Amino acid sequence: MVFWFNSDRERGRVFAEAFARELPDLPLVTDISEHDPDEILYILTWTAPPDLHRFRNLKVVFSIGAGVDQFKSEILPPKVMLVRMVEDGIIRMMQEYVTLAVLALHRKLKAYVGQQADAVWQSVPVRQAAEQRVGILGLGMLAGAVIERLKPFGFPLAAWSRSERQVEGVECYHGQEGLTPFLARTDILICLLPLTQETEGLLDARLFETLPAGAALVHVGRGAQLDHDALIAALDAGHLSGAIVDVTEPEPLPPEHGFWRHPKIILTPHIASVTQPETAARAVINNIKRHRDGLDPIGLVDRERGY
Repeated sequence: MVFWFNSDRERGRVFAEAFARELPDLPLVTDISEHDPDEILYILTWTAPPDLHRFRNLKVVFSIGAGVDQFKSEILPPKVMLVRMVEDGIIRMMQEYVTLAVLALHRKLKAYVGQQADAVWQSVPVRQAAEQRVGILGLGMLAGAVIERLKPFGFPLAAWSRSERQVEGVECYHGQEGLTPFLARTDILICLLPLTQETEGLLDARLFETLPAGAALVHVGRGAQLDHDALIAALDAGHLSGAIVDVTEPEPLPPEHGFWRHPKIILTPHIASVTQPETAARAVINNIKRHRDGLDPIGLVDRERGY
């Protein structure tokens, strides 16, 4: 039986070394043209191959990334497990990026970059951290890790999730009835939600209007959650003071798109969190061992919920 590594060559080299060391009985292959499809037990990939049905003994599809919305349910057989990437590198990088983004918005970094270009030496008024209310859309693994990094700065923290949750030191809201009061108390909004039918287009004009005047956005969820025109309109009207955007739809944005040169937007090319091959290989190997032992893999996706 075989593990098919369907990703880039450099990551494949790291995975192959780790598999030879930790799972010598499970061959890792990058080219399956010479293999019987019935040999494939596990696949690691970014998207599901369109002919996935021919792998009749397939047990688990591992996503190379933390997101899984790119996997279409009609392609994945019901009996096949879908597992998102849960590894230390992804978590650490997301902690770094969101902390950087929140502090950049809190301390008005974009304004100072603009002043530097105009040779202006002038301070910009800022709040104390205790007065800057940070709110996180989502309470999954990455959100929890981000919360732990933000706590020491003294920001009043809140989070919203679909179902009720409790997190120490965080004001928690849930459900549709909790979204409006959550947004109304949030000065810096961080989107860390997975992409589902419910979250597609969520960051729209109505949501931005519910935020307090002068609020800002950090978007590290998924590109299809954000209404680009609504964000630009809210920034141009002065209702929102700034935005840091790492994910868009499409990617990359066309050169003429308004985000590129907007004075209140910092745009990055989907780099907030990137899978690290060494820690990812260890995570996949551990999950294969769990699967062999009859345990659910860490990161197993609830196919009905989509995450």
